[in-house]
Parts: sequence; C-alpha cells; structure tokens
Amino acid sequence: MSTQNTFRIGELAKRTDKTVRALHFYEELGLLQPAARSAGGFRMYTDKALDRIHWIERLQELGFSLTDIKDFLADFQSKDTGPHAMVTLRQFYEEKIQETRRAISRLQALEIELQSSVEYLKTCSSCSVTEGLSACAGCSDDQHINNEAPRMVATVATHG
Repeated sequence: MSTQNTFRIGELAKRTDKTVRALHFYEELGLLQPAARSAGGFRMYTDKALDRIHWIERLQELGFSLTDIKDFLADFQSKDTGPHAMVTLRQFYEEKIQETRRAISRLQALEIELQSSVEYLKTCSSCSVTEGLSACAGCSDDQHINNEAPRMVATVATHG
C-alpha cells in the first residue's frame, strides 16, 4: 500500500470533522478499521475510511445510535453468502426509504402549516390595535375577517 494514498488518524479527523477520540471509539465498536499501520505504529487510513464515516453519519441522521449501527453491521457480516448479505442491506435501505418518505411528508405538511401562519400574520404588522392579544380576536383586517386563523396561530392567541 502506497503511503501517498494513506493518511494518519489526525488527518482523518480533520477531513471528517470528527475528533480523534471519536474515531478511536468507532474502532472500538468495530465500525472503522485502519487500512494499515505505519512503520512507527500509526494507524493509516485510505479514502475508504472517509466513505465509512460518511455512511455512519447518514445512519445517525436516520436516528441510529452507534450501537445500532454496530449491531446492523454484525448482522450483515454474519450472513453466510454475499447475496444473503446484499438482501439484508437492500431490505434495510428499502425500510429507511419508506421512513424517510414519511418524515418528508410530515415536514412538508408542517411547512405548509407554517407558511399559512406566516401569511396570516403578515397583516398583523400593520394593525393599529394597541391592546393585548385579546384584541386580535376581534381584528377588523379583511385578511383576518375572511379567513379563519390557522391552527398554529389560533392556538397561541386563544391560550395566551
């Protein structure tokens, strides 16, 4: 292995915005392994380590703990053949796709609700009423008279 294509753990930490300690912990969990050791005993990594750390980060974004990832890898690696392992990986990713789509749908619905609230509240900046929140319930602005307050506005205004 050419040393030109390898780098030490400190460089890996810089490239991944992780601490050296975090990378050592990944190793302890079996999530990361150095490609080699230098003559001086230093851990040496390749770009494959960058890919592995990126993969770990993505799984963490999906809500997995490092222990969950370790357990998944152990299950994946325990398969008796390559095709069985790939089926496991495919099923895992298909499940995550469905979960991600559900999360996107929830976030899109939230975005719509927030946008509706913002549009409704834009007219409040020109309101001349100086009383407290209770005066907002009787607002005479056409935007408010003709439209029911979005739930995220009405809930705050009526429970204020």
